[in-house]
Amino acid sequence: MSYSFEYIDIILLAMIAGFIFLRLRGILGKKTGYEEDISTSFPHDFQPQKTEKKIDINSFDEAQKKEFLKGADIAYETIITNFSKGNLKDIKSLLNRKVYEEFKQAVDDRNSKGHISDTTFIGINSSKIKKHELKNNFLEITVDFVSEIISSIKDREKKTISGDPDKIKKVYDTWKFQKDTRTTNPNWLLIDTQV
Repeated sequence: MSYSFEYIDIILLAMIAGFIFLRLRGILGKKTGYEEDISTSFPHDFQPQKTEKKIDINSFDEAQKKEFLKGADIAYETIITNFSKGNLKDIKSLLNRKVYEEFKQAVDDRNSKGHISDTTFIGINSSKIKKHELKNNFLEITVDFVSEIISSIKDREKKTISGDPDKIKKVYDTWKFQKDTRTTNPNWLLIDTQV
């Protein structure tokens, strides 16, 4: 008889644990595998510097370059995908004001014409640092990207007016990123897409 009470206790505790688990999952969400934290995806290449201390540009070694490119690849895909969707709020923290305004103007122009951008990002074939330099306490890194994308623009009637929705095209981009070396903020900003 006492065994049945132990089983009831175990079942009751399991039900309570299950309820708590479901509540936590509902509040916190569940991991899908796409939760890359974009705001910190660029590496902490340099330790926070005091204002009077200058950073040595030659200290940007191969390991740091590799780590930077890993974050740059994530940012590149994220920016292209969200720009295509017209979703600028999710990438605003990755863009400086000038680039954000250019993107916003392009999205507003596209929307005013009733055009729909249909983009599928296939992947990055290569990315390499073209140059890096220090300008007035700002580290600037120019990156050459080669990617594969399916891209087309459709009108209100869903007719393709540019691009090809069935063809993968190779895209060559050169983007420049910038980071303020005087702050502890790890974020890199995209400052130019037409270098």
